[in-house]
Amino acid sequence: MKLNREPIRKWFGFSRRERRSSFILLLIIIFVMALRYTVPQRNIVVEDITSGFSSPGYISETQIHELTSADPLFIFDPNTVSYDTLIRLGLSSGEARTLISYRNKGGAFREPSDIKKIYGLEDYKAQELMPFIEIKRGNKEQKVIGYGNQNRSLIDINRCDSAELVSLPGIGPVLSARIIKFRQLLGGFAKVEQMKEVYGLPEETYALIKESLFVDTTLIKRVDINSADYRELVRFPYLENYDVTAILKYRELNGRINGIADLIENNIISETKAVRVLPYLRFE
Repeated sequence: MKLNREPIRKWFGFSRRERRSSFILLLIIIFVMALRYTVPQRNIVVEDITSGFSSPGYISETQIHELTSADPLFIFDPNTVSYDTLIRLGLSSGEARTLISYRNKGGAFREPSDIKKIYGLEDYKAQELMPFIEIKRGNKEQKVIGYGNQNRSLIDINRCDSAELVSLPGIGPVLSARIIKFRQLLGGFAKVEQMKEVYGLPEETYALIKESLFVDTTLIKRVDINSADYRELVRFPYLENYDVTAILKYRELNGRINGIADLIENNIISETKAVRVLPYLRFE
């Protein structure tokens, strides 16, 4: 009996067009595999990520430690300041001991620039401290600005009222109100340069008044970042909605935030923003 193979051919067989298509597809596969093994791989050199650490926007571990361990700068008299206060101002234990030793040997600070006489005190740190130096003259206490300027009465922009602000050149009632409103939003100014952020304050006006201003940073109202709610954090001018959401989510997952380094290392806020918000945060 002869086996009828026609049904099997119809079920498993290929048409002429299908055979041609399969052959072309096979050639493409062979060509691709041949390329894979004949063309040499391109070696991509991955640069050491530490090479970018010297960029201006990068904050080193040492700087982060200084940011988290030092209080915001405040007014002090180097002729009477204590060791503990010097540590709070960001000086190392060695720098603080050197300053006090200089004083004990009869050395005196007559101008803010005299702080540079302290051996081992880095120049950038001396420059940061100078605007906050207040030297007592006899029984009269006054803020003295270095670089040979004449002594003058200065305005503390964390304590002043509208009338004092209006007495400054170029500051009228409208700008005065905006300055006070911005101060309230911030919780206080951390440095005089923040005046440039006041809406509508011209650069020329700031240049006229900046030498007549100083900041008492002890008056800053600081927010406990581990207990503040969304509304309290989002009202702060330097934090966006997404920053606050990320902070609250991190707090929910990790329990607490131990310092500014936690926010930087977990990409919750940028390094630049960390420097701006640090004077206003507590991590208790």
